[in-house]
Amino acid sequence: MSASRQRTLSGGGQIVLDYLKRMQAENPSFYYAVQGDNDHSAGNIFWADATSRMNYNYFGDAVTFDTACRTNRYRVPLTAFTGLNHHGQPVLFGCALLFNESESSFVWLFQSWLNAMSGRAPVSITTDPDRFIQVAVSQVLPETRHRFSKCGIFRETQEKLAHIYQSHPTFEPEFQKCINETETIDEFESCWESLLERYYLMDNEWLQSMYSARQQWVPVYMRDTFFGEMHANKGNEGMSSFFDGYVNAATTIQMLIKQYEKAVASWHEKELKADYDTSNTTPVLKTPSPMEKQAANLYTRKIFIKFQAELVETLANPATKIDDSGTVTTYRVSKFGDDHKAHSVRFNAFEMKASCSCQMFEFSGIICRHILAVFRAKNVLTLPSQYILKRWTRNAKSGAVLDEQASELPSNSRESLTVRYNSLRQEAIKYVEEGAKSIHVYNVAMDALQEAVRKVAAAKNKGPGAAQGGTLENGGNQEMCAREENRTAPYQSVDEKEKKIHDLASELESTNQRCEVYRANLLAVLKDMEDQKLKLSVKVQNARLSLKE
Repeated sequence: MSASRQRTLSGGGQIVLDYLKRMQAENPSFYYAVQGDNDHSAGNIFWADATSRMNYNYFGDAVTFDTACRTNRYRVPLTAFTGLNHHGQPVLFGCALLFNESESSFVWLFQSWLNAMSGRAPVSITTDPDRFIQVAVSQVLPETRHRFSKCGIFRETQEKLAHIYQSHPTFEPEFQKCINETETIDEFESCWESLLERYYLMDNEWLQSMYSARQQWVPVYMRDTFFGEMHANKGNEGMSSFFDGYVNAATTIQMLIKQYEKAVASWHEKELKADYDTSNTTPVLKTPSPMEKQAANLYTRKIFIKFQAELVETLANPATKIDDSGTVTTYRVSKFGDDHKAHSVRFNAFEMKASCSCQMFEFSGIICRHILAVFRAKNVLTLPSQYILKRWTRNAKSGAVLDEQASELPSNSRESLTVRYNSLRQEAIKYVEEGAKSIHVYNVAMDALQEAVRKVAAAKNKGPGAAQGGTLENGGNQEMCAREENRTAPYQSVDEKEKKIHDLASELESTNQRCEVYRANLLAVLKDMEDQKLKLSVKVQNARLSLKE
């Protein structure tokens, strides 16, 4: 998998490049970069649209580098940087076409991606166990915790030990159990040694190399780092989830852009639906705990359900005090009848801080049942703020991230066209999401949008605002050729600035049209709800008549 490969797609790369140029011309926040041949026909291409860059600000703490297309030898050498949003759904942080796969290509790709993300490295990144990728991560993201995908490890193990898999059918489930079900380092070490002895694999070079790299892929070694997954032992089985159903072995370079746009639009719709469900439906509470009610109001629906499951489990996981040093009290927490799997929780009542040996909060950002059991024993009624990760809340995207970034820039940069464009665009997105929540709010929002379009058009024709601007600073129109030279965006003319203002007005008009789509969808949902209410009402009425009879 680590061999350098050159792929030629009959000029297909130029089709993608033309698309990226057009997108960047329409939106200055669209970023792309090219490395390779002077005519770009077989050069590596990276891009990240404005939404991807914005989402990274909110959810870029844990990243997956998806090379499924490369691993499966698809016709299109697509790779993607992805993560999870506040609903636990896949979210895109950028894509690349790697026609030339070499160590320097991966280094270039990771550097281009980091530039697009304003130089802010993630806490963790998950990739396939590839030598070239490992070099790129160590060079470009030296402070980021690098994890190898378990599915990649299992796939390569099956290839390297094919004879063992065929002659010993029990090896695979035992191997996976050793990786997935051991809860401590000592337990894993003992299980690994026993497994190798049982199948006479103590001298197997592949397994020795995997054992040497165990701190980069075995879950018990990774729990002290945030990966944004719900289960430390069950994560990263499939890394291609964002483009599943849209890009496959039959996808050609000519089809790619259309399929890419379909995937992006589909996941955006799913996020909007999850937002709607979180805001407009009430979860069923299972306990009288004020903490459960607090969490229901804070978290998105999927994350609340995970938290709720942990909270309910405290009823079967009592906390027993085993040491009290004054400031810190240590508790032993275990399930009834399962004492051999106890966890240790250290609790500082003064600072209202707790740490558990399972390290679920550190790994997933959701507090575990063991700490919650201690809170229950200590009568802690609400969740302390340090255990509420904003990225999992329904307000994960609230707050002006761009404004915070802009305040740290020099004043001339803060006044640049790019910052203004991004700020307006983000506010427009939030406006659409809020405006589509009910018919009444939709009508108010639509009137306000139409008024805004008139005001923008009027401002474009008069006043100094139309004649002011700045340099385009996002780097989105870079084209890095074989020498990987950067091209700096030129200063813009008055006509270009007016064109950007016109584009903003067009985007407002486009927002107007999207509102119509959301309105139709919401009306369908509301109609369905009314139908369900009517059916329920009929059932209740029939039940009452039956009782009277």
